[in-house]
Amino acid sequence: MKFDQPAGANPIDQLKVVGQPHSRIDGPLKTTGTAPYAYEWHDEVPNVAYGYIVGSAIAKGRIDAIDVRAANGAPGVLAVVTADNAGRLGKGDKNTAALLGGPEIAHYHQAIALVVAETFEQARAAAALVEVHYRRQRGAYDLAREKPAVATPPESKPDNVIGDFNGAFSSAALTLDATYSTPDQSHMAMEPHASMAAWQGDNLTVWTSNQMIDWCRTDLAKTLKLPAAKVRIISPYIGGGFGGKLFLRCDALLAALGARAAKRPVKVMLPRPLIANNTTHRPATIQHIRIGTERDGRITAIAHESWSGNLAGGTPEMAVQQTELLYAGAHRHTGLRLARLDLPEGNAMRAPGETPGLMALEIAIDEMAEKVGMDPVAFRVLNDTQVDPSNPDRPFSRRQLVECLRTGAAHFGWHHRNATPGQAREGRWLIGMGMAAGFRNNQVTTSGARVHLDSQGVVTVETDMTDIGTGSYTIIAQTAAEMLGVPLEKVVVRLGDSRFPVSAGSGGQWGANTSTAGVYAACVRLRAAVAEKLGFDPAQAVFADEQIRAGNARAPLAQAAADGTLTAEDAIEFGDLDKQYQQSTFAGHFIELGVDRASGEVRVRRMLAVCAAGRILNPKTARSQVIGAMTMGLGAALMEELAVDTRLGYFVNHDMAGYEVPVHADIPEQEVIFLDDTDPISSPMKAKGVGELGLCGVSAAISNAIYNATGVRVRDYPITLDKLINALPEGV
Repeated sequence: MKFDQPAGANPIDQLKVVGQPHSRIDGPLKTTGTAPYAYEWHDEVPNVAYGYIVGSAIAKGRIDAIDVRAANGAPGVLAVVTADNAGRLGKGDKNTAALLGGPEIAHYHQAIALVVAETFEQARAAAALVEVHYRRQRGAYDLAREKPAVATPPESKPDNVIGDFNGAFSSAALTLDATYSTPDQSHMAMEPHASMAAWQGDNLTVWTSNQMIDWCRTDLAKTLKLPAAKVRIISPYIGGGFGGKLFLRCDALLAALGARAAKRPVKVMLPRPLIANNTTHRPATIQHIRIGTERDGRITAIAHESWSGNLAGGTPEMAVQQTELLYAGAHRHTGLRLARLDLPEGNAMRAPGETPGLMALEIAIDEMAEKVGMDPVAFRVLNDTQVDPSNPDRPFSRRQLVECLRTGAAHFGWHHRNATPGQAREGRWLIGMGMAAGFRNNQVTTSGARVHLDSQGVVTVETDMTDIGTGSYTIIAQTAAEMLGVPLEKVVVRLGDSRFPVSAGSGGQWGANTSTAGVYAACVRLRAAVAEKLGFDPAQAVFADEQIRAGNARAPLAQAAADGTLTAEDAIEFGDLDKQYQQSTFAGHFIELGVDRASGEVRVRRMLAVCAAGRILNPKTARSQVIGAMTMGLGAALMEELAVDTRLGYFVNHDMAGYEVPVHADIPEQEVIFLDDTDPISSPMKAKGVGELGLCGVSAAISNAIYNATGVRVRDYPITLDKLINALPEGV
């Protein structure tokens, strides 16, 4: 199905099932422990062996020699795989570094060997016997030190220049020129990266934890130099990904290589330190923002440059993209800068681009509002735009930022805020309110599905879409139920298998909208097949109450499959509406917190997110996504940071004991409001993504609240108490 015109009225608009707050249909499986995660496939194949990865002890250099004789002779060992005996390997399109290192080492903890044994304990013990001789080379590990002196954009990402920024900035009545920084951060999903691989002849099946089934399949096939048709990926349940499981990682590759070497199925799970140092992470940024305004507060000039680092061949963190679209201003300059670093690969994490970008931009906007002498909400409203600032002929499909801000301010009690920092106190606590705008682009991509109707009237949906804890099973079931007029209990959803039609996958906030649109397309085709089978005009037929009706004629839906199951398959393919209209999602984030005036401890008290993100397919699961994202924003603001050893090139706090994330005691009252924002430009579902929007802007709102509480402006995340304590106001 081609989607190249705005959606008109369609069966989804009935909202009998879609748009309702249904509980997750996979919930009982997860709460009873019967949903199999990647390491928990115990009965699929017999005689499973276990692999343990040896990671590089240096961050840059070469392996001169690797001695595996002791490991090979250890009890229970079946095989030891290294680059020397793995055979010729390719590299996936989406991998920056080789997943099996040697002799060249690209980063610390890069996988260099896999020991396969009868038991996990035997494999781990034998892995300690692998003796590696390295030739260490000097590496680059410090973004501030390696930051290019000349602001040169990467070849693939030229600067975006509109008008005459330098001239407009120098002549502006009021200006801000400030630099902000965000640290390296880790996904820290609760479920580790884990895989089980089994060969049958030259056909490979991998049970893994991966957000994007087709990306994983094609890159694994390319790495192993196999036809993609010979690789099957199975990943029906994922215990958190956050971008860290978007791409093929070494657990899947080494499980496949280990199974081939041992001639047995092999399980591999990455120990926690290898996840931080050997998968992807969010790279640190240094962001330079300049804003110029008229005296009335209207922005005339805005510039945002961001520096980040990556391995050779890697890409920059896209931290300026929201600045190109969020506020008006005739003269603009945005640019990305990339330093060559020898740290592990930097890539997508928790709303990449907008999350670190808004961590800086939305502090700068507050600082500019203060210079102008305006309320932060009013300043943002004044500088709203309904068109793409770089192309005024391209309007937003829907843009309700102002309504998000005004609704949030009214609901949160913003008028109670004391605009003078450091004035509101409760005993030892300095009280502050802060806010920020949230922004995340709406991305769409081709997504397919297959739908079956059987003689019992049961509808089965198959698509390689994944569920990373976000509710994909449920919204897909809701879509099929709405389209075919059956109760939710009569829909079976099967996900996460590369034998199913290729879907959008889970990532980039595109999964819910486009995967359900693919199911919609398949259901349109199945409706036509049912109508034809039973002699109805598809254009006039109504599907409801497990029946098909037209005028006074009606028939049971199941009757169409009386002679055998009916099957339909289709995909949603998007035209150029995204070129005609800017499609984005918006939020207003509001925070109240207290800062201990003696210690600098920050305690967030209340959080509110007001979101405009198209039709909300399931308010219950959407709220769950948003409050989870808000929690991530709290973590990013106050505690999350990978500490880099800039001498040896690794992340020191590479486990969940040293890398701090929010816990239950840190989480305050959280509230979410969804605005009515049906968007026919986006898809037949008239929906958009919402999960990542709940994170974008939260950290800056917390930073702004800290400033309101204390008068201390911190521009370097995370905002730990050492950055506050010496500057807190005196007095009771």
